[in-house]
Amino acid sequence: MKKDVIRLRPLISDEILEKLSRQDVATVHEAMGQRGAMTHNIRPIRQGMKLCGRALTVKCHAGDNLMLIKAVSMAQKDDVIVADMGPLADNGPFGEVLGVDCQSHGVNGLVVTCGVRDTEALSSMDFPVFSGGVSVFGTSKAVKGTINHPVVVGGVLVHPGDVILGDWDGIAVIPCEEAAEVLRLADMRREKEKGVMERLRRGESLFDIYGYQETFQALGVTEE
Repeated sequence: MKKDVIRLRPLISDEILEKLSRQDVATVHEAMGQRGAMTHNIRPIRQGMKLCGRALTVKCHAGDNLMLIKAVSMAQKDDVIVADMGPLADNGPFGEVLGVDCQSHGVNGLVVTCGVRDTEALSSMDFPVFSGGVSVFGTSKAVKGTINHPVVVGGVLVHPGDVILGDWDGIAVIPCEEAAEVLRLADMRREKEKGVMERLRRGESLFDIYGYQETFQALGVTEE
């Protein structure tokens, strides 16, 4: 029988993690075959926030942050805490105090399904937080949950150790076992797009570069 709190999880190398941190979410999402993107409601609390790290997953009872506090105490350098806080969106289980706790552990950011509070302080600390909203509502510390079990956040199944990449566009989840291949495909996509943009700057059309006239013909689109 699995324990509620699990400490061991697969971890990718520092080298691959650092290289993935240079990618953008849209490129990675496309490189993965348009997989892994969290729903649009999981947003950074201010523009300019970026994160990349290894998922430390936590599931809490709605309105309770006991397990989230425990997860922060277990966190390691370059972790991103990914928290399923249950169906209650209007509560604020994370704020400045836990943000300081995270930074002292070298945590790279937080992704949480519900609201957060102390957003001005978190922003000034430059601690990346992606949340389902902002809420000042307090929480209890009385109900058990799980740590380092799979969770569903933003419509994506996240396993402990998966790579979490976030920027202003949203969050992409990269399965741990696919990280090296996703990095390769993302680099290829970026190089291809550089070439396409050079052609666009020389006056060509994206419609022509990608041969979309054939799609028009297949769809029977008529023109004057």
